[in-house]
Amino acid sequence: MSESILKKLEKTREKMIRSGIENGFSNVETIRLSKKLDQLLNDYQMQNNKKFNDYTIKN
Repeated sequence: MSESILKKLEKTREKMIRSGIENGFSNVETIRLSKKLDQLLNDYQMQNNKKFNDYTIKN
């Protein structure tokens, strides 16, 4: 599952950068993509923290 999140992260990051260059950093679409990227990063971090905690508890 983390691989699909990583792919989404990369695609969203690329779209956000492109939007920022083409439309400006305060553009509504750029900000929307930035927020989406933030959420994906949070999801990825929570997923990895859970894996780490599960591993720590078992060992």
